[in-house]
Order: sequence, then structure tokens, then C-alpha cells
Amino acid sequence: MSKDYDVCVVGSGAGAGPVISELSKQGKSVLVLEKGPWLTEEDFTKDEMACCRRSVYTPNLEDEQHVLEEETNKGNWVSESTYESGWDFWNGNVVGGSSNFMSGYFYRIKPKDFRLLSEFGPIKGANIVDWPISYEDMEPYFTKAETEVGISGKIMPHKHQEPRSTKDFPYPPTSEHPIVNKIDKACNELNITSLPTPRAILSQPKNNRNSCEYSGYCGSYGCHSGAKGSARAALLDDAVLTGNCEIRAHCKVYKLKSDNKGNVVEALYYDINGEAQSVSAKTFVVACHAIETSRLLLSSTGPKHPNGLGNNYSQLGKNLLFSAGGSGTGEFHYSEMDKLAASAMKTRGPFVNRGVQDWYYFEDNEFGGKTKGGVIDFLLRHPNPISKAMSAKWNDNDNLNWGHNLKRDLKTVFTESQDLRFEVFNDWLPTDNCFVSLDNNVKDKWGSPVGKVRLGYHEHDLKVGKYLSGKAENILRQMGAKNIRSSVSGSPPANLVAGGCRFGNDINTSVLDADCKVHDVDNLYVTDGSFMPTGGSVPYTWTIYANSFRVADILKDRT
Repeated sequence: MSKDYDVCVVGSGAGAGPVISELSKQGKSVLVLEKGPWLTEEDFTKDEMACCRRSVYTPNLEDEQHVLEEETNKGNWVSESTYESGWDFWNGNVVGGSSNFMSGYFYRIKPKDFRLLSEFGPIKGANIVDWPISYEDMEPYFTKAETEVGISGKIMPHKHQEPRSTKDFPYPPTSEHPIVNKIDKACNELNITSLPTPRAILSQPKNNRNSCEYSGYCGSYGCHSGAKGSARAALLDDAVLTGNCEIRAHCKVYKLKSDNKGNVVEALYYDINGEAQSVSAKTFVVACHAIETSRLLLSSTGPKHPNGLGNNYSQLGKNLLFSAGGSGTGEFHYSEMDKLAASAMKTRGPFVNRGVQDWYYFEDNEFGGKTKGGVIDFLLRHPNPISKAMSAKWNDNDNLNWGHNLKRDLKTVFTESQDLRFEVFNDWLPTDNCFVSLDNNVKDKWGSPVGKVRLGYHEHDLKVGKYLSGKAENILRQMGAKNIRSSVSGSPPANLVAGGCRFGNDINTSVLDADCKVHDVDNLYVTDGSFMPTGGSVPYTWTIYANSFRVADILKDRT
């Protein structure tokens, strides 16, 4: 029987974009089914209400929610829907996915990240494994993503520098805020290497994309210049121009139908009018988002897959990952600076672009010797005026601010100081208590069971995060910052999620093989962050892009 398309891709974010782009350019017929709308640069205004206060780029939680399980002090697990809590785990349901709204911190994971178990040994209660591929397998695709997606930066040698096949990034660093001089000076005094942060944001035009316009509203916002390396701007727009790629927006896939051999034959979906539709293809690629990919496969039961595609060995949805770590802040008061320094500190638009990897690995007796650490990255407080104003809502006694005191504190927040923040990224260790299942009691607006996410974490994550936060606080102290504080907890960042369909060589302990094909399904691949068995100590997006380019090469030979 003939198929409608060579390849059907579910989702359109960073895990989908390279596959769509590469196969379209090869001449394959590619259909993309995306649940969200197809927005363009013209739609991405710097509207704080649209971005951060209302569900404009993400689903309404009344229509589409998750159920979260958290552990109580008594050791019980309690469930609550995100509609009830308001804790939103959607990151961007549009063509191009959450890559439209990322901050664009692009770090490579390092060779030892592929061998976490072999290099650092087991940790009780953590399901740590080595990857079935090596850094050397991925390096060409990290490099390819630099050019295809567009990464701006500057390589500075340091003790934990990963091997590279090119000397530098294809684009020079984006413009930098004057505060980088204070960071560099403090790090130099502490004998720490201050590294330029590579960003998936163009500092120079590329094809039909403009360079950054430095509005100051970047992370959490869509890019109106096309400079941000979203899957849509960097890859999908050109894929459509080949004539081989069709993108259907507002199409929610609710099941992948499989035959008596166990292979996928159709994607079943609801169109923009809520009508049930189906489409066939030779090969299917799922890249919905780590939680949603597990949810879709769990929902896709069939003759050979009674518990969901890839779940015959009860591994689907298991070993979900977030990013461990935390954040902190230090204040720089204009009254303590001369006029020139204060004016420079008030600059808005350019990026901070500084990070530290001195403790990506470290030796410490408190940790039993050789330990995997992570990354510290610096950034200014986001300029969102609403969130700034909300920070003055409470007084020192945790009571609501009113009248003169509120006006005074608002003036302070907006006019008297600049906050320099840091974020810490370290491994979220996979455990038996962090996974995705289906909640058959809670349905979305189409009547499908929603994803239920257990949010368990390992205490080791907090220990490493606090260690790194202490190092970051020392840098702020050396810079002369005041009122330094930080927070590290086991609360997961909803925008940094991976795992659930880990790849490996053993079908008993993994969902995908080393090529990211579902073990016992001949024509189904997963290319979002779900494949990752461990996450490294960096944001996941560059790794997801690189792996998708790798899988695209595999698919070129078989579709």
C-alpha cells in the first residue's frame, strides 16, 4: 500500500527541525503535525502580558493541563493538576516549539558526560548509565548546528574545554553589557576563568534572518528579527521553501496506530476544527517535548504494544530529567558608583555573556573525591516591568506593601540599583521517582488522558547545586555586590526537561536504540530531549539539535 508521505514528524521544535530540514532538502516528502499555531516574526511583539501573564504561546491550562505528583514531608505522594496550581509545564506550543522562547545559552556537553557512570561511579538511588554513543560520534553534529542554527561566541581555552573540530564559532559574540568587565576582573582576581557564553543568537545577518536588535526582551520572548536560532527561523522556513515540506498547524496527534507487526501505519489527529483525521507515512518521528512524547507513546497501544509503543519492557516514561541547580542575585547600587559607572550599569539591551566552568568537574572530600559539577552563568535581571513591580509587593515582614512604602520600594526597584543574577546548571540524576504516566481521571479538551508527572529528585543534585552556588556568590562578593542571596531546591524548572525515552543498547533498560529508533518498532524514531539518559550540566537545546542532525543522517539512508 502506498503511503501519504515519506516521513511524518510530530512536533516542530529543536528535536524536529533538523530532521525536517535535512530530509526535505534531500527530496523526501515530509509532513509536520504541530499542535500549536504557525506564528512568524511579525507576531512576536515584546508584550509582557502576552509572553508571561497570559496563555498566548502556550495552551490554556483549563483545556490542557498536567497532573504533578510531589512528595510530602511524611513520604506520601500527592497529586495536583496544573490547572489548580497554576504551575505551567508548557513552554511554547507553536511552530518551532519552545526554541522560539529560549535564552539561547548554547553549551556542549563534554566527553565525560557520555560516560557518567564509568567516570564517576554509581550513586545510590540514581539510575546513572553511560550513553550508547560517544562525544566523538556527536562532535560533527555539534559543529553542524553551529552553522545551521547560527551560534555566536568566542572560544576561550580552559581546563575543561571539550575537543572541537573547528577553532571558533561561525559568528562573533553578540554585543556585551559593560558589567562583563566587572565579572572578568573579579574572576581574574580569584584565579577563575571567565568564559564568553555562546548563544544561538545571530550577531550578524544570515540568509533571510537579521542580526540581534538588542531590545533587552529575549528569554521567554519570541524574536522579531529572526536572530534567535529557533527551529522555525533557522530550519523550518527554508524546509518549506524546498516544496517537500508541509506543516499543518493546530493539529493535535492523539495516537500512533500500529499494525500486527508492531510498526506504525498512521498518525491519528484532530485538526483545527476538532475533526478526527489520519495520515500514513513510511517513517514516523516523534519530537513533542519530553513529557508529551512519553504521553503520546503511552497512549498509542496496539496489537504488539498493549502498554504503549516502546513500553513492552516497562521503560517508557521512566528516568525523566530536569536540570538541577538554582539561582542567585547580587545588587549594585548606583549611589555607590561614580556617574560614569552608574550610567554604564543602567545600559539595557546587550547580553552579559559570561559563565564559569571551573567546577564542571572537581575534587572534594565532602563528595568522596572526583565529582561531576556544572556551569555557572551570569545574567541581568529581566527588564519585565510587571515582575519588577511585583517584587515590591511585600515588605520585610511579609505583609502587603501599601501607600508611601509601596511607592518608595517601587522607586528603589526601578531607579536605584541593578541586579546581577546567576544560574547554576548541574545534573538532575535519573531516579525511580521521576517519571511520566497517564492520568485516566483527568482529560484534555479532546478527551485524551493527560500526562501525570512524578517530580522526585536526588539529594545529590542539591548538594552539587549548593556547592556551585557558593562559588558564584564568591564571585559576586568579589565584584562588590550587596544583599547577595541564592536558592537551590528540588523544584524542577519546567523549561528544562529531557528523558523518558532513554536510548541504549539493551531493550530491557531503554526505550530507543543508539539510532533513536524505538527498539521493537521498525519505523518509529524519537528525536527530542526524550532520548537523553543523563543530561549533562548545561541547557539541553544544543544537544537536542545536534542529535537530531545525527538521526537525520541515519534516516537519509533508510527512508
